[in-house]
Amino acid sequence: MNFKYHVRVLAIVSFAAMLALSACGNREALGDYPAVNGNNCLPEVSLIDQHGASVSLASLKGKPVLIDFIYTSCASTCPMLTAKMAAVAHQLGPALGADVTIVSITLDPEHDSPAELAKYAKSHGADDKGWIFLTGPPAKIDQVLALFNLRRTREGDGSITHSIEAFLLGADGHQVRQYSALDVSPDDVVADVARAGGKS
Repeated sequence: MNFKYHVRVLAIVSFAAMLALSACGNREALGDYPAVNGNNCLPEVSLIDQHGASVSLASLKGKPVLIDFIYTSCASTCPMLTAKMAAVAHQLGPALGADVTIVSITLDPEHDSPAELAKYAKSHGADDKGWIFLTGPPAKIDQVLALFNLRRTREGDGSITHSIEAFLLGADGHQVRQYSALDVSPDDVVADVARAGGKS
């Protein structure tokens, strides 16, 4: 009787362990979530890149785009966010530019000129080919932010309160994944990019 009881308990424990493992296997990776926004995030809006050239967001369609929002005088989260994207860029290697574009849009267009963005990119190891930094009229920046359901708020000390999310857009300009950018693993982002580009 005792033996049968122990066998039953062992079977129940084993089954529970299997369920737990199955549940873990189905969980989202840390900081990597399905997109919940159906907007076209690459509209016919032209901004200015770090070299002073006009770039239409719509012209970036045709391959995946990994996009985040930073500003050059940010001393807290922005450098960490850019460092995370730089790790992704390093893992992408030659695919960056050829198969995927990284876009960083300033949240402080009032102060971030193309020259400031170029300086920021170089100082943070983010001046890879295929990585574009964009600025433009504040109204256009706010228009783009609204497409991502984001907004920027300038505090009394001049700092800007903002989201630290990043987004992966498919070739059609619609969101595929969204990231808690400080938590997500570069490995997971690169895997998502490959899937978005049809290379998984």
